[in-house]
Amino acid sequence: MLFGFLVVAGVVVVVLVPAADILKRAKEENADVIALSALMTTTMQKMREVVQVVRESGLNTKVMIGGAVITPEFMKEIGADGYAKDAAEAVKVAKSL
Repeated sequence: MLFGFLVVAGVVVVVLVPAADILKRAKEENADVIALSALMTTTMQKMREVVQVVRESGLNTKVMIGGAVITPEFMKEIGADGYAKDAAEAVKVAKSL
């Protein structure tokens, strides 16, 4: 489970939600980007599930990640499309995806 939904200009931001629900909402909103944030290593492992569910669904939505415990290397490891170290950078990354 990851962190409700906040939709900002077609971007779904997730808060404490199972991967299947994130995918469902992204489809409903026709989201361009799913942005995930983790502050603990236990939470970051759930990001892998979200990326996997999105990829398996065939949905053409980009997944970006960030947060205190997240690194660009972890982004590559789980197959996410983007990484941002903070909210300001996340806006730039989302626009570039």
